[in-house]
Amino acid sequence: MPVNSNKKKLTFIDLFAGIGGIRLGFESAGFESVFANDFDPKASETYKANFGDSIDTSNIKDVIKDGMGKIPKKFDVLAAGFPCQPFSIAGHRLGFADKERGNLLFAVIEILRTRKPKAVFLENVKNLQKHDDEKTYKRIEEEMRGAGYTIKAEVLNSMHYGNVPQARERIYIVGFQTPRALMKFHFPESQLLTKSVLGLLEKSVDERFYYNEEDEFIYPKLKKDVKSRERVYQYRRIYVRENKNGVCPTLTASMGMGGHNVPIIKDHKGIRKLTMRECARLQGFPESFILPSHLSDTSIYKQIGNSVTVPVIAKIAENIRVALES
Repeated sequence: MPVNSNKKKLTFIDLFAGIGGIRLGFESAGFESVFANDFDPKASETYKANFGDSIDTSNIKDVIKDGMGKIPKKFDVLAAGFPCQPFSIAGHRLGFADKERGNLLFAVIEILRTRKPKAVFLENVKNLQKHDDEKTYKRIEEEMRGAGYTIKAEVLNSMHYGNVPQARERIYIVGFQTPRALMKFHFPESQLLTKSVLGLLEKSVDERFYYNEEDEFIYPKLKKDVKSRERVYQYRRIYVRENKNGVCPTLTASMGMGGHNVPIIKDHKGIRKLTMRECARLQGFPESFILPSHLSDTSIYKQIGNSVTVPVIAKIAENIRVALES
């Protein structure tokens, strides 16, 4: 649905903004960003390279302690892809017991209580819903209700809701102050996947992305098991896993912790890992999105894995806008 240009543009703030994936999605749905915050200086460099304006790099808890002076008094939606590691199956799953990251959600709650935007949008790992026998999610519901918001949540897979060939399941939580807006809001419907990993590959790839005989430990295993040019593979420390559904496995921040954590393919030249640009395409980022050349491959891989699937965000943001304007 096209944005009605005659109406006042809705605004949002972008917390734990990373490289700006949520911003891209909300802007495509007609929203205007009025504040962004992320504690990671390297991710913030990528954010600035693409959006030009500043991003606050303070610890969000310090922003609150300082009286929230940096945060606009008026905005329509609070959007936050808050840290997922405390709830991830791949992590230690400490949840709210993770004092550094798990408790950051309470900073979001405090901003909601103080600034009272019309709506809230949260994104996190699928496991959040089942974490600690669902006690974590129930606590989130209670805190949201206490702040004046009733929420809906759905787990959506990027390959079914973003038309990108990546099997990425995330929970999306949307809340509103008014029951009417909540009733008007619906999560997007699934769509047929029309894109393939092969269709997103770069035509010319630097030699540094290829494995060869110099990789004495990993290359023999890859050479033995990476057979098809139609599949995406993962090296799982002691074995090679083939993704038989033909799509890419979930891109993760651990891609920045070693080359073998990046999904692997076989092309006409040999066996290689996906490039950073290919990973960005698998998250639905536009070709115009800048991946700063002065940052290391490791840093860029981590940033992309930590980000979101832009088309999925855009669809949800569009439905939030419709619910608020109806």
